[in-house]
Amino acid sequence: MRRISRARRAAFRAVAAIAGAIGVSAGAWALAEEPAAGVPNAYVINVSDITAKVGEPAVMRVTLKIRDGYRILKSYNNRVSALSSYDEGVVFEHKVERAKVEDDTLVFSVSLRATKPGKHPINGLFRVGYIRDPGEMAMVSVPLIANVTGAE
Repeated sequence: MRRISRARRAAFRAVAAIAGAIGVSAGAWALAEEPAAGVPNAYVINVSDITAKVGEPAVMRVTLKIRDGYRILKSYNNRVSALSSYDEGVVFEHKVERAKVEDDTLVFSVSLRATKPGKHPINGLFRVGYIRDPGEMAMVSVPLIANVTGAE
């Protein structure tokens, strides 16, 4: 079994702390009505934990719905990256997954494979853009935190 470096554990804890600061809970979650300091309130995020058969491909669907008063910055490279598994129980098919725009929602399909049975915490980082009238445009980072359960 490969050991997890201190830096990787520290990074995972930092993402978890950020998630806690913006009101993230296990399972499906969304940005709180009032954002934490410096965190935009442009998107409502919906992600659910999934179960995947060990060794078989699976897809986790994650959506970021734009709130009223905002518009998706469609010309930006909206993506999720830095995907990792805390205990290396999940591997990702791609280093970066790009969003598809459906109505007022960014849709991410994260291709993955569970490598061993049990519950495995995963994380990643969304980089998304938004426009808020009149003339405010921003690109922001938002954490992805979920669990993949490997089933035999």
